[in-house]
Amino acid sequence: MRGYYSEKLLAEKLRKVYDIAPPRVKQYLDAEIAFVLSHIESTDCVLELGCGYGRVLERILEKAALTVGIDTSHESLRLAKNLDPRKSAIYSVVEMDAVSSGFRDGAFDVVVCIQNGISAFHVDQRRLIEEAVRVARPGGTVLFSSYAESFWDDRLRWFESQSRHGLLGEIDYDATGNGVIVCIDGFRATTVRPGRFRELTSGLNADIRLKEVDSSSLFCIITRKYRLC
Repeated sequence: MRGYYSEKLLAEKLRKVYDIAPPRVKQYLDAEIAFVLSHIESTDCVLELGCGYGRVLERILEKAALTVGIDTSHESLRLAKNLDPRKSAIYSVVEMDAVSSGFRDGAFDVVVCIQNGISAFHVDQRRLIEEAVRVARPGGTVLFSSYAESFWDDRLRWFESQSRHGLLGEIDYDATGNGVIVCIDGFRATTVRPGRFRELTSGLNADIRLKEVDSSSLFCIITRKYRLC
């Protein structure tokens, strides 16, 4: 499954996923980006985990001083490299694993992983969060998002549209439900609910806040503490 976004649903196909999104889903996508931008200052260095072809990265460039996007899909990153460089003094994209990025401790003011990347990456979620917090500076912000439970019907219709367009396999309705979408080709999309976010962030040297945005997203807002507990 981890290879689905790096081998199948990548580059132009991934772009089409968002192009065919219905109006309510596009509202959700815009609301996520607006929430992220509200946490970024013009002097910030920002890292996006799972930047894909640059859909969110392009908006971050409009505000941040330095922006870095990482992804495991070489083909998607080829598109991301063609973003308008005039939007940021410094930006780069790198093929890199988000659970072992190689960046120094405290390298970024803000670390972003939205659009349910915490589930879509299909990696150890605790390790992913720990790595994101590690590369955030003390006092810096880490943003993860998943889908709100109330967004289920709109989310399912969006995935059904992706299936009809051949971007995903046929949906297995017997296995789909309770926040999980399953396709007969092996694709499986899960979510992270509030209780699970609390479990995943328990014991971190950070302050944790959960916030529902637009009745579509559940954000986990993590602020790295200045001192060790």
